[in-house]
This record gives sequence, C-alpha cells and structure tokens, in this order.
Amino acid sequence: MGKADFKFAGWCALLLAVATVVVAQVEDLPIRDPDGAGMATYVRLPLILLAAWLIDVLPRAIARARTDWSTLGRTFRGVIKERWTRSHVIFAVSGLGTWYICYAAFRNLKSYVPFVRGENLDFDAELAKIDKVLWLGHDPADVLHSLLGTGFAASFLSFIYIAWIVLIPVSLAISLIWTRRPAAGSWFVTAIAVDWLLGIATYFVLPTLGPAYSSPGEFADLKHTYTADLVRNLGEDRAEVLADPHATGAVQTIAAFPSLHVGMMVTICVFATLVGFARWIRVSAWIFLALTVLSTIYFGWHFSLDAVGGAVLGTAAVWIAALGTGNHVRGFPTLIERGTHEDADDPQVNAPLSRPA
Repeated sequence: MGKADFKFAGWCALLLAVATVVVAQVEDLPIRDPDGAGMATYVRLPLILLAAWLIDVLPRAIARARTDWSTLGRTFRGVIKERWTRSHVIFAVSGLGTWYICYAAFRNLKSYVPFVRGENLDFDAELAKIDKVLWLGHDPADVLHSLLGTGFAASFLSFIYIAWIVLIPVSLAISLIWTRRPAAGSWFVTAIAVDWLLGIATYFVLPTLGPAYSSPGEFADLKHTYTADLVRNLGEDRAEVLADPHATGAVQTIAAFPSLHVGMMVTICVFATLVGFARWIRVSAWIFLALTVLSTIYFGWHFSLDAVGGAVLGTAAVWIAALGTGNHVRGFPTLIERGTHEDADDPQVNAPLSRPA
C-alpha cells in the first residue's frame, strides 16, 4: 500500500483494449488513432510530458548554476540524477502507458456505440423530459441563455470548456512528472482510468447525443465561438464515420450521458479534497467545476441530468481507485503515503504497516 501501483489501472486498460478489439472484429470496424486527424496522441502527449519534464528540471538547474553558466550542464545532469531516479522513471513511464491505452481504447469504443446500439437509437427525448421536470417546466439551456445572455457569456464559457481540455493533460503531467508522492499520483491516474471505464459502459447502455445535436435550433442565437466550431466539427466527424467508418480517419465522439467533462472534474475536486491540496487549489477546482457544469449545459453538450450522472461517476471513480490502489482505511478513501520514490529501497519506509486500531 501507499507506493506507486498501476496494477488496477492496468486491468482497466486491458479490459478496455480487449473490448475494443472484440467489438472491432464483431462489427467489422477499424481501430483508429483517436487524434490521428491532427497531431497523433502518441506524438502530442510525449511532447507535453517532455515540456513538463523540462519545467521540472531546467529551472532548478538554472537556479543552482546562478550566474556561472559554465556549470549549467553539470548542474543540469545533477538535477536529473536527483529528481529522476530509476523508481520515478518507471513510475512515469508505466503510468503514461496505462493512461494512453485507456484513452485510445475509450475513444475507439465511443466511436463504436452507434454501430452496436443503432445509429438512430438514443434517449435524448426522455432525458429532455426529465430535465424539464427538474427545471420546473423550463429547458435548462434556455434558462441559462436568458439569465447570462448569448454574447459575452458565450465567449467566457467557451474559454472554460476549452480550458478543461487542456486541464487533463496538465493534471497528468502533475501526477506523473512533477509529483514525488507516488501513492497520490497512481491513485489519481487510476481514478481517470475508472472514469473512462464507467463512462464507456454507460454510453453503451444509454446512448444519447445531447441537446446541441438533438435540438440544434435552441443554440442558433449564441455568439459564434470556438466551441460552436467544435460542435459542428464533431457532428461532421460523426456523419463521416456513420457513412463509412473505413473511409475516414475520424472517430465518432458524440455521447452525452454521463458528462465525463463533469465526471473528471468531480474526480479532480474530490481527489484534491481527500489528499489535502492547498486551500486555493481546492477552492479553484470546485469553482472551475461549477463553471464546467454551466458551460456544458449552456452550449448543449449535455442535459443537466448528464451533469448529475457525471458527478456520481466521478465520485465513484475516486472511491474505486482508492480501493484498487490501497489508498483507503476500512474502505474509506484515504491517502496512505509510504514516502517518495527516493525511499523505494529503504527497508524502514517499506516495512509492513500495522493495521489501524
């Protein structure tokens, strides 16, 4: 317990990968690089992590060299030796590999949903009815458009939505590159893997498109933003994939219930709270979560019920990952840190823990 442990995440990755291969074979569907239309993930992600690695090492080397630049090379190598022990390299590489397999398999399986369940089978009408009941007869997107307006709010919430996309790779860099708390890093990466596993299972059980696609007219008056372009582009990708999945390199990425934008943000918030991050980080995370919920409903990516489902999923992922990585006390999620990577070979640090009284 309390050491870097990606075994549970590895099982999630294996399950997702096997499911991808099986569904692809049964339905005669291609397995795609989920981001192959732009810069491939296996190229982009290492570049992001390389930048994170440089941020981890280079400023320390410069600070130690101070004004004597002739020693920069030596101090740089010294920082690498100090910060990047064998244990930490194994931790980062294994975590990254597990994360990527889960991500690629999840994106492919998401693309297969309309082929397995039927491209015209969705539950949008039912969720829209439930939303109106929850909002006392009103459509939640219409309420937000009336309260917040369709100009500045559209620009601001579009920024929030796009910032979320950047947040996930950044959180990965923090968990695998910058941290020296292996138990926390492996717990978080495992929780994200569980998010994907639970999310894709729900997509197959309850396929939905979201209001932006089932009721596009409700969002026609919004100010044009990058998010509007993204809605259009994903719709075009879906049409291409459904027309002939073998003739395009795109993947189908539209699915509304539950909202993984909300789910993963809840995972971050709950995790930060349980681990005891600095107060400003925790407060910022919860505020960003609230804005994420607003943006997903405002632009019609999700019904409000999708946000509720995402919150349940994100919370469950933290708990399941805690059990899977040994970070719990009698089932209650608790970080059990057994030292840093530098302590990996210390027999005192790694001696068995006595059971809590």
